[in-house]
Amino acid sequence: MQELSILSDHELITLLKQDRRSAFQELYNRYWRTLYNDAYKRLKDKQLCEEVVQEVFINLWQKREGIQINSTVGGYLHTAVSNLVIDFFRKDSVRARYREHYKLFNSEVDDTTQTEIDLRELSQTIAAEVSRLPDKCRSVYELSRKEHKSNKEIARELSISEKTVENHITNALRKLRLSLGHYLLLILLLVVQ
Repeated sequence: MQELSILSDHELITLLKQDRRSAFQELYNRYWRTLYNDAYKRLKDKQLCEEVVQEVFINLWQKREGIQINSTVGGYLHTAVSNLVIDFFRKDSVRARYREHYKLFNSEVDDTTQTEIDLRELSQTIAAEVSRLPDKCRSVYELSRKEHKSNKEIARELSISEKTVENHITNALRKLRLSLGHYLLLILLLVVQ
């Protein structure tokens, strides 16, 4: 059996193309440490560096029959490490952007959902408070705020004076303000959004 440690890298590649596992093992022993160090300079993660180097050697073994190395074997392997490191950073960058978009989208959905819940709760509370107003006061308030009628139109429809309409609206708003005081901050926040 031939002593592989004295063979050149290109001679080992020739043997590798002939499916000689011992040639592959010799190349692995020659380059593993330098490839690992090269990867570690950029990745600073032992496990990830081991995976990168392992991937380079797996690819070397899988492509052994058709491999064409126009430079040095060491240069070829170091280029393969560099390419895998670049791929890692590219994929990591995409994953990081995806995570950021996901967080942003999730927070927007959460905010929107919470806002809808708050608005629904606020509407129900306002409706309950409006229903507690005296009949005439409630009628004037609803014509003014829900049907958007002017004081003059309300006065004509209910056969009361405009001044009475103004008084009913003022009273309704005052009572609502008192009963909904704890919701004022929420109302302001919802309006600002």
